[in-house]
Amino acid sequence: MRYILAIDPGTEQSAYVFYDSHNKGIVSKGIEKNADMLDVIGEGGYDTLAIEMIASYGMPVGKEVFQTCVWIGRFDLNQKARLIYRKDVKMHLCGSVKAKDANIRQALIDKLGKEATKGVAKDMWSALAVAVTVADKEGV
Repeated sequence: MRYILAIDPGTEQSAYVFYDSHNKGIVSKGIEKNADMLDVIGEGGYDTLAIEMIASYGMPVGKEVFQTCVWIGRFDLNQKARLIYRKDVKMHLCGSVKAKDANIRQALIDKLGKEATKGVAKDMWSALAVAVTVADKEGV
C-alpha cells in the first residue's frame, strides 16, 4: 500500500486527504460535496480507501448521524474500505481516547512536520489522521 484516500464523512460534504504513505506526504486534499466525493473515489489512483466510521457510545443521536452513515455506505459501495473509528485514531496518535481535536492536530504536526501539513484545515485534519493511522498500523 502506498496511496491512501482517507475521508472524514459528513451529512452534505466530506473532507478528504490523498496521502502518500511512503513519502509521508499529502498529494491532495479538500472538502467536497458528497455527490462530488463519489467522483473522487471513482477516479481511483489509490491503493486503500479509509473512511472514519461512526461509533455508538450509548447516547441518543440525531438525524445528521444517520445521514452520515448513509454516505459512509455509499462511499464504501464495494465494501473494501478500511473503516477507522475515532477512538482508534486517538489512541494511535495520542495514546488516549480522551484526546481532543487540538491534540490530534498537534500530534500530526509533530509527526509529519509543520510544512507537510500546511494548508490542512477544518475536517481535513480528521481525514489526515485517518490516513496516518492506517499507514502506520499497516506498516507502510
